[in-house]
Amino acid sequence: MNHAGVLSVVALAALAGCSTTKEDALRQPHLSPVGSGLAQYPAVNVEPAAFPSSGPSSRHSLWTDTRADFYQDPRALNVGDIVTVKIEISDQASLDNNSERSRTSGIGSTLGLSGALGKWVLPTVDTTLSADGKSESEGKGKVARSEKIKLSIAAVVTQKLPNGNLFISGQQEVRVNFEVRVLSIAGIIRPRDILPNNTIDYDKIAEARISYGGRGRLTEVQQPGWGQQIYDIVAPY
Repeated sequence: MNHAGVLSVVALAALAGCSTTKEDALRQPHLSPVGSGLAQYPAVNVEPAAFPSSGPSSRHSLWTDTRADFYQDPRALNVGDIVTVKIEISDQASLDNNSERSRTSGIGSTLGLSGALGKWVLPTVDTTLSADGKSESEGKGKVARSEKIKLSIAAVVTQKLPNGNLFISGQQEVRVNFEVRVLSIAGIIRPRDILPNNTIDYDKIAEARISYGGRGRLTEVQQPGWGQQIYDIVAPY
């Protein structure tokens, strides 16, 4: 191997080991500023036709959402209010697919030539052409997945839609030693789905965006370095 090849191998090995970001090198992973979770998802683009108004309500009615908890603590109904989201996911999925495909084709042709030129008789020439083709493909796929998550997170009402629905967004970060657990959630809820204790189940959230992950030393060793990821993209095989 020439010097250029040796240098290439060394460079690739060095790139494959690069996974720790510069700001987290030799120290604990940083925490995001308070309030960054609210700006993670932009506000909903309000279209009057998409969110029609629910109609005027009487100020003194006992059945409006603002007075739905007349004898209890008020629920989150306005921008800036906090609501607790209960996340309890227990899903299992198993898929197994097999497919086979086979195709055979053939074509043949025969051509004969004969003639005479004066007293000379040309010999008969026979030509036979044939072509055969065959293709086969076989595919198998299997997916087995099991997820179980049970936790809670507080979200903030960041927008109130014309029909009364609320857009919520929130993020929670917990750092233990050199690992940060990050939980974020966003979506649209109906005030009537908020329970009297100011909580709501995750399956009542429309357009829900739930993220549960982290960053830190353990996460870094579980992922290939960015140099290895670039190599996987450009590698032809």
